[in-house]
Amino acid sequence: MSSRDSILAAVRANAPKRIGAPAAIPRFEQRAGSLVADFEEAAVRMGGKVAHCAQAGGLEGFIRSLFPQAKVLCSAVPEANGTRALNGVIDPADLADVDLAIVRAAFGVAETGSIWLSETELKVNSLAFLAQHLVALLDPRAIVENLHHAYADPRFATARYAVLVTGPSATADIEGVLIHGAQGVRSLTVVLVQ
Repeated sequence: MSSRDSILAAVRANAPKRIGAPAAIPRFEQRAGSLVADFEEAAVRMGGKVAHCAQAGGLEGFIRSLFPQAKVLCSAVPEANGTRALNGVIDPADLADVDLAIVRAAFGVAETGSIWLSETELKVNSLAFLAQHLVALLDPRAIVENLHHAYADPRFATARYAVLVTGPSATADIEGVLIHGAQGVRSLTVVLVQ
């Protein structure tokens, strides 16, 4: 038996016995306004943008109108085509020159303006971080009230990779100068569309 195995065996043997089920964590319901309005306010406060697209049929043109300068587009959604396919990406670093990434968020969090992405939504995990700009499609009906509701989502237990993205990458120095896009995407635009 290795040292590691003997240490772990001793920890398991001396672990306190659980008495009953753990206490339920409350969801802290505070709903007073609109989830969509709260989400928009929080997303903008965190440096993101929120856009509304009335019709899914004109979605691709709408997205391209938001980023007319984008040359290399990667889309992880069937509603919009990209100029580079994700299915051929083997090395995540191959996405380093992507101008615009388009994904569909599984849900949003009104409290923080965050969107939830997993390997299912991203196809290649680095897509949400190496692209210059990230557009996330979000069904307004998929916005939950707060992080307690978000963490109660069963997909947290089944996803191999999951991330809550709140606004674009940002950093600030000691003088309080805020820089967006320092280590990741320069902009995050959430497009509310069913």
